[in-house]
Amino acid sequence: MRLLLAEDERSLSRALVMILEKNNYTVDAVYNGEDALEYLQTGSYDAAILDIMMPKMDGITVLKRLRTQGNPVPIIMLTAKAEIDDKVLGLDSGANDYLTKPFDTKELLARIRAMTRTQKAADSRLTFGNVTLNRATFEISSPTGTFRLANKEFQMMEMLMSNPQQLISTERFMEKIWGYDSDTEINVVWVYISYLRKKLTALDADIQIKATRNAGYSLEK
Repeated sequence: MRLLLAEDERSLSRALVMILEKNNYTVDAVYNGEDALEYLQTGSYDAAILDIMMPKMDGITVLKRLRTQGNPVPIIMLTAKAEIDDKVLGLDSGANDYLTKPFDTKELLARIRAMTRTQKAADSRLTFGNVTLNRATFEISSPTGTFRLANKEFQMMEMLMSNPQQLISTERFMEKIWGYDSDTEINVVWVYISYLRKKLTALDADIQIKATRNAGYSLEK
Protein backbone atom coordinates (compact mmCIF):
# COMPACT_ATOMS: atom_id res chain seq x y z
CA MET A 1 0.00 0.00 0.00
CA ARG A 2 1.37 3.37 -1.03
CA LEU A 3 1.01 6.47 1.16
CA LEU A 4 1.81 10.14 0.79
CA LEU A 5 3.08 11.88 3.92
CA ALA A 6 2.98 15.68 3.92
CA GLU A 7 4.71 16.95 7.06
CA ASP A 8 7.03 19.96 7.13
CA GLU A 9 8.76 18.99 10.38
CA ARG A 10 11.51 16.92 8.80
CA SER A 11 12.62 15.01 11.90
CA LEU A 12 9.05 13.87 12.50
CA SER A 13 8.64 13.06 8.82
CA ARG A 14 11.76 10.86 8.81
CA ALA A 15 10.60 9.03 11.92
CA LEU A 16 7.14 8.41 10.48
CA VAL A 17 8.55 7.19 7.18
CA MET A 18 10.72 4.65 9.01
CA ILE A 19 7.78 3.41 11.08
CA LEU A 20 5.43 3.18 8.10
CA GLU A 21 7.96 1.37 5.91
CA LYS A 22 8.66 -1.07 8.73
CA ASN A 23 4.94 -1.86 8.65
CA ASN A 24 5.02 -2.66 4.91
CA TYR A 25 3.85 0.68 3.53
CA THR A 26 5.58 2.46 0.67
CA VAL A 27 5.84 6.15 1.55
CA ASP A 28 6.54 9.30 -0.44
CA ALA A 29 7.36 12.26 1.82
CA VAL A 30 6.84 15.92 0.92
CA TYR A 31 7.32 19.02 3.07
CA ASN A 32 4.86 21.61 1.79
CA GLY A 33 1.26 21.82 0.63
CA GLU A 34 1.98 22.62 -3.02
CA ASP A 35 4.05 19.46 -3.42
CA ALA A 36 1.41 17.45 -1.58
CA LEU A 37 -1.28 18.61 -3.98
CA GLU A 38 0.87 17.91 -7.04
CA TYR A 39 1.81 14.42 -5.88
CA LEU A 40 -1.79 13.50 -5.04
CA GLN A 41 -3.04 14.85 -8.37
CA THR A 42 -0.48 13.00 -10.46
CA GLY A 43 0.41 9.93 -8.40
CA SER A 44 -1.48 6.81 -7.42
CA TYR A 45 -1.88 6.63 -3.64
CA ASP A 46 -3.96 4.41 -1.37
CA ALA A 47 -4.08 7.06 1.37
CA ALA A 48 -2.48 10.30 2.53
CA ILE A 49 -1.44 11.89 5.82
CA LEU A 50 -1.59 15.69 5.65
CA ASP A 51 -0.32 18.13 8.24
CA ILE A 52 -2.53 21.22 8.40
CA MET A 53 0.14 23.88 9.06
CA MET A 54 2.48 23.62 6.07
CA PRO A 55 4.44 26.14 3.96
CA LYS A 56 3.11 27.34 0.59
CA MET A 57 -0.34 25.78 1.06
CA ASP A 58 -2.07 24.53 4.21
CA GLY A 59 -3.47 21.03 4.50
CA ILE A 60 -7.11 22.14 4.53
CA THR A 61 -6.66 23.93 1.20
CA VAL A 62 -4.99 20.84 -0.28
CA LEU A 63 -7.86 18.72 0.99
CA LYS A 64 -10.56 21.02 -0.38
CA ARG A 65 -8.93 21.19 -3.83
CA LEU A 66 -8.64 17.41 -4.04
CA ARG A 67 -12.28 16.91 -3.09
CA THR A 68 -13.42 19.61 -5.52
CA GLN A 69 -11.56 17.71 -8.25
CA GLY A 70 -13.31 14.49 -7.24
CA ASN A 71 -10.21 12.83 -5.80
CA PRO A 72 -11.48 10.30 -3.20
CA VAL A 73 -8.12 9.27 -1.71
CA PRO A 74 -8.55 8.59 2.05
CA ILE A 75 -6.90 11.34 4.10
CA ILE A 76 -5.89 11.70 7.76
CA MET A 77 -5.29 15.27 8.90
CA LEU A 78 -2.29 15.48 11.21
CA THR A 79 -1.99 18.64 13.27
CA ALA A 80 -1.09 20.30 16.54
CA LYS A 81 -4.48 21.98 16.57
CA ALA A 82 -6.85 20.41 19.07
CA GLU A 83 -9.83 22.77 19.00
CA ILE A 84 -13.17 21.18 18.11
CA ASP A 85 -13.86 23.79 15.41
CA ASP A 86 -10.62 22.87 13.62
CA LYS A 87 -11.50 19.18 13.68
CA VAL A 88 -14.99 19.89 12.40
CA LEU A 89 -13.57 22.04 9.58
CA GLY A 90 -11.19 19.27 8.54
CA LEU A 91 -13.87 16.58 8.56
CA ASP A 92 -16.42 18.79 6.82
CA SER A 93 -13.83 19.60 4.15
CA GLY A 94 -13.55 15.92 3.28
CA ALA A 95 -11.02 14.39 5.67
CA ASN A 96 -11.60 10.77 6.67
CA ASP A 97 -9.94 11.12 10.05
CA TYR A 98 -8.11 13.58 12.29
CA LEU A 99 -5.17 12.98 14.62
CA THR A 100 -3.77 15.58 17.02
CA LYS A 101 -0.06 15.85 17.88
CA PRO A 102 1.49 14.46 19.94
CA PHE A 103 0.18 10.99 19.12
CA ASP A 104 1.15 7.36 19.57
CA THR A 105 2.35 5.75 16.35
CA LYS A 106 0.30 2.64 17.16
CA GLU A 107 -2.81 4.82 17.00
CA LEU A 108 -1.73 6.28 13.65
CA LEU A 109 -1.20 2.80 12.22
CA ALA A 110 -4.58 1.68 13.54
CA ARG A 111 -6.30 4.70 12.01
CA ILE A 112 -4.62 4.05 8.64
CA ARG A 113 -5.80 0.44 8.73
CA ALA A 114 -9.33 1.51 9.63
CA MET A 115 -9.42 4.24 6.99
CA THR A 116 -8.25 1.96 4.17
CA ARG A 117 -10.17 -1.13 5.24
CA THR A 118 -13.05 -0.45 2.87
CA GLN A 119 -10.61 -0.45 -0.04
CA LYS A 120 -9.87 -4.10 0.60
CA ALA A 121 -12.18 -7.05 0.45
CA ALA A 122 -13.89 -7.88 3.70
CA ASP A 123 -11.84 -11.08 3.63
CA SER A 124 -8.17 -10.30 4.16
CA ARG A 125 -7.16 -13.26 1.98
CA LEU A 126 -6.71 -13.31 -1.78
CA THR A 127 -6.76 -16.75 -3.42
CA PHE A 128 -5.92 -17.81 -6.95
CA GLY A 129 -5.26 -21.43 -7.84
CA ASN A 130 -3.75 -23.20 -4.85
CA VAL A 131 -2.06 -20.02 -3.59
CA THR A 132 -3.36 -17.67 -0.90
CA LEU A 133 -2.06 -14.21 -0.02
CA ASN A 134 -2.85 -13.05 3.51
CA ARG A 135 -3.05 -9.26 3.57
CA ALA A 136 -2.99 -9.15 7.36
CA THR A 137 0.20 -11.19 7.85
CA PHE A 138 1.90 -10.53 4.46
CA GLU A 139 2.24 -14.29 3.99
CA ILE A 140 1.88 -16.26 0.77
CA SER A 141 0.99 -19.90 1.17
CA SER A 142 -0.04 -23.11 -0.56
CA PRO A 143 -0.80 -26.59 0.77
CA THR A 144 2.96 -27.24 0.85
CA GLY A 145 4.25 -24.23 2.77
CA THR A 146 4.28 -20.53 3.64
CA PHE A 147 6.55 -17.54 3.05
CA ARG A 148 6.37 -14.08 4.62
CA LEU A 149 6.91 -11.55 1.86
CA ALA A 150 9.04 -8.44 2.11
CA ASN A 151 7.34 -5.07 1.63
CA LYS A 152 7.65 -4.65 -2.15
CA GLU A 153 7.28 -8.37 -2.84
CA PHE A 154 3.96 -8.26 -1.00
CA GLN A 155 2.75 -5.18 -2.85
CA MET A 156 3.58 -6.69 -6.25
CA MET A 157 1.92 -9.98 -5.39
CA GLU A 158 -1.15 -8.15 -4.07
CA MET A 159 -1.46 -6.27 -7.37
CA LEU A 160 -1.15 -9.51 -9.35
CA MET A 161 -3.59 -11.49 -7.20
CA SER A 162 -6.10 -8.64 -7.11
CA ASN A 163 -6.09 -8.67 -10.92
CA PRO A 164 -5.59 -12.32 -11.96
CA GLN A 165 -5.08 -12.99 -15.66
CA GLN A 166 -4.87 -9.25 -16.32
CA LEU A 167 -1.78 -7.64 -17.78
CA ILE A 168 -0.06 -5.14 -15.49
CA SER A 169 2.57 -3.00 -17.16
CA THR A 170 6.06 -2.55 -15.78
CA GLU A 171 5.36 1.18 -15.63
CA ARG A 172 2.24 0.56 -13.51
CA PHE A 173 4.29 -1.44 -10.99
CA MET A 174 6.85 1.37 -10.87
CA GLU A 175 4.23 4.08 -10.38
CA LYS A 176 2.24 2.20 -7.75
CA ILE A 177 5.12 0.81 -5.68
CA TRP A 178 8.19 2.98 -6.24
CA GLY A 179 6.50 6.27 -7.17
CA TYR A 180 6.21 8.09 -10.46
CA ASP A 181 9.26 10.26 -9.76
CA SER A 182 11.47 7.50 -8.37
CA ASP A 183 15.11 7.34 -9.47
CA THR A 184 15.00 3.53 -9.24
CA GLU A 185 15.88 1.71 -12.47
CA ILE A 186 12.88 0.06 -14.14
CA ASN A 187 14.58 -3.34 -14.20
CA VAL A 188 13.96 -3.57 -10.45
CA VAL A 189 10.48 -4.83 -11.38
CA TRP A 190 12.01 -7.84 -13.13
CA VAL A 191 14.19 -8.50 -10.07
CA TYR A 192 11.17 -8.65 -7.75
CA ILE A 193 9.21 -10.75 -10.26
CA SER A 194 12.13 -13.19 -10.15
CA TYR A 195 11.95 -13.33 -6.34
CA LEU A 196 8.21 -14.07 -6.48
CA ARG A 197 8.61 -16.74 -9.16
CA LYS A 198 11.15 -18.57 -6.99
CA LYS A 199 8.74 -18.52 -4.05
CA LEU A 200 5.86 -19.80 -6.19
CA THR A 201 8.07 -22.63 -7.44
CA ALA A 202 9.07 -23.52 -3.86
CA LEU A 203 5.37 -23.60 -2.92
CA ASP A 204 4.52 -25.97 -5.80
CA ALA A 205 2.07 -23.35 -6.99
CA ASP A 206 -0.28 -24.16 -9.86
CA ILE A 207 -0.13 -20.51 -10.95
CA GLN A 208 2.71 -18.58 -12.58
CA ILE A 209 3.73 -15.04 -13.39
CA LYS A 210 3.76 -14.74 -17.16
CA ALA A 211 5.82 -12.08 -18.91
CA THR A 212 4.50 -10.45 -22.08
CA ARG A 213 7.36 -8.89 -23.99
CA ASN A 214 7.40 -5.07 -23.89
CA ALA A 215 4.02 -5.07 -22.13
CA GLY A 216 4.15 -6.36 -18.57
CA TYR A 217 3.22 -9.30 -16.38
CA SER A 218 0.10 -11.29 -15.56
CA LEU A 219 -0.78 -14.04 -13.09
CA GLU A 220 -1.96 -17.15 -14.92
CA LYS A 221 -3.04 -20.68 -14.07
